[in-house]
Amino acid sequence: MNKAELIEAIASETGVSKKDIDATLKSFVNVVSDTLQKKEKVQLVGFGTFETTERAARNGRNPANGKPIKIAASTSVKFKAGATLKTQVNAKPSKTKKKSKKK
Repeated sequence: MNKAELIEAIASETGVSKKDIDATLKSFVNVVSDTLQKKEKVQLVGFGTFETTERAARNGRNPANGKPIKIAASTSVKFKAGATLKTQVNAKPSKTKKKSKKK
């Protein structure tokens, strides 16, 4: 699902205009990004937690020529799914449609 499809799905489920959903989604991304930039975490109970981790500088290899290179330290973003989300993802789909029998 891409951004446009997400906006369409939320708009059809909530009855809110696509324009308002787009603005809300942009705001959500900005707030989460700004919070993570401050090294704080964003926790949505039941859905999951966005947080940052520090990656130390290390030595690596250039895959094109095999020469050693230095990889700089960086901050990485992690997402840990919440219990409710994990349960929903692992639930078996309901069998509401009956299979038609071939004659």
